Amino acid sequence: MSGLKLFRTNTTNSGVREVMPRLAEVEADVQGLVEAHMAALLGVRFLVSEYSTGPIHGGRIDSLGLDESGSPVIVEFTDRR
Repeated sequence: MSGLKLFRTNTTNSGVREVMPRLAEVEADVQGLVEAHMAALLGVRFLVSEYSTGPIHGGRIDSLGLDESGSPVIVEFTDRR
């Protein structure tokens, strides 16, 4: 793991505390978090979760959104443990 540290700020007393990294329990936890904050994290407007690609392709897109120019953005989540 790199030397990058994460901190949470406390707005009431302007303090900070280090946040200890942890693995998500399931992929859906990460997906839900990213979808809820997609605009802030990626600059993308969230549209839909688990979007079907139709009967010909038979797949699904984990998260679908639009960027600032209206182009589609596909976000896929993969567990690589």
